[in-house]
Amino acid sequence: MSASVTVDSPVGRLTLTERDGALVSLVWGESAGSDETPLLRSVTQHLAAYFEGDLKMFELPLAPDGTAFQKRVYRAMQAIPFGKTRSYGELATDLASAARAVGGACGSNPIPIVIPCHRVVAASGRLGGFSGGRGGPTKTWLLRHEGVSVAPQLSLL
Repeated sequence: MSASVTVDSPVGRLTLTERDGALVSLVWGESAGSDETPLLRSVTQHLAAYFEGDLKMFELPLAPDGTAFQKRVYRAMQAIPFGKTRSYGELATDLASAARAVGGACGSNPIPIVIPCHRVVAASGRLGGFSGGRGGPTKTWLLRHEGVSVAPQLSLL
C-alpha cells in the first residue's frame, strides 16, 4: 500500500511517499493525492523540526529503491553528520568505488534531505550537482542552513 502527502518547506513544496510503513521518496512538487498516515505525519514533523534548526538527524523507517551499490552510498550519506560535508572521492574510497559512481548514486537518491546527498561535494570545494528543487541554489540553501560555508557566487532560493 502506498500513500503520499505534499507539504510546504523553505525549499519548495515536497511530496512524501510511504509504502509498507517506510518512506520511499521525497520529491519536489505536488502529488495528485493527499493521504495522511501516522508515518507521513511523523516525516512532516521531522522535516519541520529540521527546517527550524531543531533536528540534526532523521530517525525514520526508510526503504529507498536502488541497486545494492546505490543503497551502500545512501547509508554512507546518512552517516555524514549535520553541518559537515564529504567529497565524492572520499565516499568512493570508503566504498572501494569511483567518485563518478558515487555521484551517480547521489543523483538517484529518492529521499533527498532525509538521506542527505546535499552533504556530498566535489573535492575541489565546488558543490557538484543536485537534482532536487532548483538544483545548485537548493543545495546551497540546505548547506547554509546547516552552517556549512558555501561560495557566495551561488544564489539562494
